[in-house]
Amino acid sequence: MHARSLIAVCFMLAALPAVGQEGQLIKEGQVDANKLIDALAPPPQNRPVRTRSLGIAREDVEASGGSASHGNVNLQVTFLTNSADLTPAARHSLDVVGQALASEKLQSYRFSIEGHADPRGSAAANLKLSQLRAQSVRDYLVQAQNIDKARLEAIGKGDREPLNRNNPEAPENRRVTIVNLSR
Repeated sequence: MHARSLIAVCFMLAALPAVGQEGQLIKEGQVDANKLIDALAPPPQNRPVRTRSLGIAREDVEASGGSASHGNVNLQVTFLTNSADLTPAARHSLDVVGQALASEKLQSYRFSIEGHADPRGSAAANLKLSQLRAQSVRDYLVQAQNIDKARLEAIGKGDREPLNRNNPEAPENRRVTIVNLSR
């Protein structure tokens, strides 16, 4: 009986998501302003959804397939190797991000731009590079898309929060996460 309990616990633990793997990655060329707006908007208030005869709690809608993940987006933003210089593809994706941040639905919110790195190199070098990359994204959004710099905070996370723990050097671990600070 003890072995069965242990096996059951192992299966339950295996089904849980690993820390850092909560969000999906939006790759360059797949960035869509409307999807970004929906993802970055704060979660709806826990008001009932109005129907003709029933009041359904918003949590029930989310549990049945509605979106429960609001307020952050993981983006693949490419840089030149070992630098904070944006590639042309990254600039194009960030142009779409700028459109979303300037939208009526998001224009009153503040966001953090979190730079992430894979574990190649030292932790200190990765932290510095991820900070420079987050700053580069912030600077681009301010200069090229006229986003108020007071709305954007650049944070380097280094290699501490990989999106893909099974493959530490995976491209998705070198990303930028945009988080709505008004949640």
